[in-house]
Amino acid sequence: MNHILYKNTKISYSDTGKGTAIVLLHGFLENKKMWKDYVILFSENYRVITIDLLGHGESHCLGYVHEMEENANAVNEVLKYLNIEKAIILGHSMGGYVGLAFAELYPEKIQKLVLLNSTSKEDNTEKKLNRTRAIKAVKQNYVSFVSLAIANLFSENNRERLANEIEKVKTEALKTPVQGIVASLEGMKIRKDRESLLKRNLFPVLLILGKKDPVLNYDENISQIENTTAELVSFEDGHMSQIENKEDLKKVLSDFFRD
Repeated sequence: MNHILYKNTKISYSDTGKGTAIVLLHGFLENKKMWKDYVILFSENYRVITIDLLGHGESHCLGYVHEMEENANAVNEVLKYLNIEKAIILGHSMGGYVGLAFAELYPEKIQKLVLLNSTSKEDNTEKKLNRTRAIKAVKQNYVSFVSLAIANLFSENNRERLANEIEKVKTEALKTPVQGIVASLEGMKIRKDRESLLKRNLFPVLLILGKKDPVLNYDENISQIENTTAELVSFEDGHMSQIENKEDLKKVLSDFFRD
């Protein structure tokens, strides 16, 4: 796999295909392998870049807090290295937070933005407390925390149907070092609210939400695109639309990338 050094820290990426650049950013406890099927599909017509965010996959940790802005700067360094001036950015969950930070820091480099099971809203008080509890839990029992966290990303009705897929996600998640997990939880906890960025309508935005998402309340998160030009697509399942709604998502993304 390819990598660059950002602040003397290894950032791993893949680069497949030719054409308009699409950057795929994974979520918390995931890595770039999550996008395997999507890379195969979209690299037929696009240049597809996947990046391991700080402390995930084959990218190394950088300090005790991985701020979304720090991740965004690392993404920018990869794009600079690859001579990509403008790209479609797709971020799943935490990857969406990084995508929003990137859009705020480098708006001229965004062609389109996809927020997949993600939000521009900052953590409320309860969620910040939950992040703190999660940090304590992962330090106490790493394997138990990761296993439970992954299962809880899927809607209840899919946990049996997708048992094999969930095990694969857990296997990859357990490769994430404790420092990477803690630093990302700290970074998500302090991230800025970026709803105002969506209101500015600087570029096309697609928001994809799951109606039974155990992590992001569906009704609360629809409000972030009121009075914007952003497009909303809703699925009937949970937080892992790229697995729970794979074929439908491929079609939705294909249409959005092409339009």
